[in-house]
Amino acid sequence: MKRRQLIRLAAGTALSATALAGCGLLDDDPEPVPPPDALQPVLDEALQLAAAYDRAVLAEPGLAKRLQPLAEDHRAHAAELARVIGVTLPSGAPASSAPVAGGDAADSVATLRKAELAALKTASAACRTAPAARAGLAGSIAAARATHAEALR
Repeated sequence: MKRRQLIRLAAGTALSATALAGCGLLDDDPEPVPPPDALQPVLDEALQLAAAYDRAVLAEPGLAKRLQPLAEDHRAHAAELARVIGVTLPSGAPASSAPVAGGDAADSVATLRKAELAALKTASAACRTAPAARAGLAGSIAAARATHAEALR
């Protein structure tokens, strides 16, 4: 091999190695962890609200007819959010038997209303910042939470 050919071969090899390193093939750094989905807090609150309703019904069985439909709404929201986000919901763990703070029906309902109003703020914020394809879902969840809060007056 002539010297010029050897230099070209060495330069080509170096250039190829640089290109491969730039593509990440020779990079040992782990991939960065993607940020959490912006709808994750809405999903988390939907699960928390459903569990809170279940606890309230356990504490005051007479509230079941009034509260179970609201709990089901939150479970449906959680299922749809999980589908959109691409996560799996936790397995159907039973709700804690600890009652909602207070101890009587009025306190349980008031506590649920406060939780709905707080969760409404999260869903409203998600609606404002979500891409158009997701804003409708976040907006309908916010509307449902506002309706629940009114139903609990």
